[in-house]
Amino acid sequence: MNSTGKQLLRSLNLKDAVGIGLGAIIGAGIFVVTGVAAGVAGPAFIIGLIVAGIIATCNALSSAQLAAVYPQSGGTYEYGYRLINPSFGFSAGWMFLISKLAAAGVVAIGFGSYFYQLFPVTSPMTFSVAAVVLLTAANYFGIKKAGLLNLAIVTITMLSLLYLIFSGAPAIKTENFKPFAPFGLTGIAEAAALLFFAFTGYGRIATLAEEVANPMKTIPKAIIITIVTAILLYVAIAIVAIGVIGANAMASSTAPLQVVADALATPGINTVITIGASTAMLGVLLSQILGISRMMLAMGRRRDLPPIFQQVHTRYHVPHLGILFTGFIILLLTWLGSFEFVVRSATFTILLYYSITNISAIRQPQSDRLYGKVIPVFGLIGCLAMSVSLPLYVIVSGVGLLVIGFVIRFVFHKIWM
Repeated sequence: MNSTGKQLLRSLNLKDAVGIGLGAIIGAGIFVVTGVAAGVAGPAFIIGLIVAGIIATCNALSSAQLAAVYPQSGGTYEYGYRLINPSFGFSAGWMFLISKLAAAGVVAIGFGSYFYQLFPVTSPMTFSVAAVVLLTAANYFGIKKAGLLNLAIVTITMLSLLYLIFSGAPAIKTENFKPFAPFGLTGIAEAAALLFFAFTGYGRIATLAEEVANPMKTIPKAIIITIVTAILLYVAIAIVAIGVIGANAMASSTAPLQVVADALATPGINTVITIGASTAMLGVLLSQILGISRMMLAMGRRRDLPPIFQQVHTRYHVPHLGILFTGFIILLLTWLGSFEFVVRSATFTILLYYSITNISAIRQPQSDRLYGKVIPVFGLIGCLAMSVSLPLYVIVSGVGLLVIGFVIRFVFHKIWM
């Protein structure tokens, strides 16, 4: 029931693609990282959020114009190979895999913790494992089914956040915005670096480009709609959260939006936010399985991973072996607890990934560009500027993981090439 030559099915329309992008973005960033950013910048983390959104928009436009011209699975892995050289392409693909696999384990554990608050009938780990199994199955039986499930999940998450915004807006206190920038420009810059990673899920649309109908038109539209929607939603949430409880209260909690909900008298607001957090984690986990399995497909085609991962199911038109292997690895990470050094290095891996995206866009022929060259140049400068703020151990661990990847690639090439 499989074939190495069979193509994936182009069945994702604009609505599906936007849903996948939003499902990948709206997760731990809005529910957790906003509190950390408030701690380093005070109320001015809103400025950092906007700066991060602008840089993310440049990266998103670079991804959009690349995916429109090269609508194959793999995203930046494919662009790096075609427009720079194979080493850059492999670096992007490998860093994507290790960061998203590690993040998926964390997200699965987070889902179990939130869902347990709603239904304390079994252990949180049972819910985490069930989520991985069910979402792996949803991915296996076709991209259209996975897309429909994702739209349902994203709709619930968006409605819960909108409920919080409209519930909290009347309770905003202007005094909570003073002093506005207690840690100055340094704090705002650090907040921008932290919050940049809350926007990066839009790249999932490019990774799934081979399954998007009419990719030349659909992918740029989907990426732009996704990133603009995410920025507007995040800014609105940030204003309400600060206005209701203040930056200090946000910074002192690992679940700042839950604290905001506790401060409001709106009926059912706590339950709604817990449901929203649960579905947000599900949406991210679903998109991780989608993206990781398609990256494995692309890397299997070039023998950067075992070629079995390039097999496509003849009935469901999905990289089924990649999906099953992805689900298995996420289950292991969920049971064992994700490796902390891998999670910490995610900042480095994401900046490397999008730096390669922007370099690829800079090297695109003029005739292939949808936007001016200044867009990827600004995106690259933004990525490099944020990387300067990373702790040395994060950079060292990221480089170490990259070296391990090249060693594994060397072995694979010896066996299969």
